[in-house]
Amino acid sequence: MGNLYVLFGHPVGHSMSPIVHNEQFSLLNIPHHYHAIDVEPGKIKEAVEAIKALSIAGANVTVPHKVEIMKHLDHIDEEARIIGAVNTIVNENGVLTGYNTDGQGYLESLLEVTGPDISDYKILVIGAGGAARAVVTVLCRYGVNDLMITNRTQERAEALSKDCGGQVISKEKAEGMLSEFDVIINTTSIGMSPNTDEMPMSVEGMKPKTIASDLIYNPLQTRWLAEAEKRGAVTHSGIGMFVRQGALAFKKWTGQEADLEIMTKTVLQQLGGKND
Repeated sequence: MGNLYVLFGHPVGHSMSPIVHNEQFSLLNIPHHYHAIDVEPGKIKEAVEAIKALSIAGANVTVPHKVEIMKHLDHIDEEARIIGAVNTIVNENGVLTGYNTDGQGYLESLLEVTGPDISDYKILVIGAGGAARAVVTVLCRYGVNDLMITNRTQERAEALSKDCGGQVISKEKAEGMLSEFDVIINTTSIGMSPNTDEMPMSVEGMKPKTIASDLIYNPLQTRWLAEAEKRGAVTHSGIGMFVRQGALAFKKWTGQEADLEIMTKTVLQQLGGKND
């Protein structure tokens, strides 16, 4: 009999994680199963108790529970603690440890585009929410020296800078110096379906070969990425982060490597895109 792995979130009906993970279990002939469970706000404590009571081997955690769940776990990995959110849980003999694979998943996908030497890159991060915390944390720990954060709410950006690193800059100032950045990362939900006409920031002044990175993967190419591409930017969508954070969780649970190519193809098929 195999193990059960779950996803806690609200809502979860749209999640592609069950399809992706169950396919990987099947490919590796592992008799495990992954199931999405809708957990209403205020019920996450009971959901964590169920992990132990039902001997669930591991879990993914998505919005709105990534922060709240931390107080109910036995241990928190250092990176997850710095980020302030957990998206993966491993159950070892009833001891629950929380991890965050979002940041590392993003970093690995970005390095596929940039190459490994980004310590001297000038990077701008748009946003100061949970996704931004994951991105800023891993980039600073990787050794990026020149990282700036801009956000609609200055206080949140300052809190992120204090906790995770980077310098705060106003949106107006950031837009005025776009040509100086090597990588610009949108971590906000601006431009996500169904509000696909919105952009987090102007692309005017963005230099050719700038890497424009958007954590959104629905639509596959946001308007912001499309406009940046017209200016000669190299674009990087959120597909890579989604796939790699899932693969990292898969390895923590099983000790085995997931097939990134097949995972990517499956996600693209689910989104109605083509696998180039």
